[in-house]
Amino acid sequence: MPLCPIAPADPRQNTMRQAEVTRNTLETQITVRLDLDGTGQGRFATGVPFLDHMLDQIARHGLIDLEVEARGDLHIDAHHTVEDIGITLGQALAKAWGDKKGLTRYGHAYVPLDEALSRVVIDLSGRPGLEFQVQFTRAWIGQFDVDLVNEFFQGLVNHAGMTLHIDNLRGSNAHHQAETVFKAFGRALRQAATPDPRMAGAMPSTKGSL
Repeated sequence: MPLCPIAPADPRQNTMRQAEVTRNTLETQITVRLDLDGTGQGRFATGVPFLDHMLDQIARHGLIDLEVEARGDLHIDAHHTVEDIGITLGQALAKAWGDKKGLTRYGHAYVPLDEALSRVVIDLSGRPGLEFQVQFTRAWIGQFDVDLVNEFFQGLVNHAGMTLHIDNLRGSNAHHQAETVFKAFGRALRQAATPDPRMAGAMPSTKGSL
């Protein structure tokens, strides 16, 4: 069943930071809708239950209204679906924040969950780069291959144009490790993408562009 769309932005209001992106390939058909100034509401139908759970962490802790609908070749495995959702989410983020004038640009967060602790640092630099330092304690979380966490974030940073450092500092439960990563990403993204009133619409870079 199709997800309810986010209301389109009113062209008279340039403060609306919303985006909708559809990406169709021979392997996947994906639509992402988001509102950077939302309340953390999420609706997901990806066919990958653990990923739905992780996307909900991004929405809730990033205060982003996020909807993701995907159909993919899950009869093979979840690789293409997870990677392409990362790509499409990255495209939607880049579209929603536009030229980045007035944004905070940098964000960071530490998030614990019981024994696990992760740190995520973001720079909306325009330069794609991922440092992913997570040693999962097992290869699968239920039916989810933990290698796909890296693939998701690689696709995202490539198309959002951000530098992203992810470090799981400790943890013995793989589910907790993954969940702290996604929660910390949501919180760091919220900080980086928030307008800084002191910037007054200026570009947060001495180069004059990002």
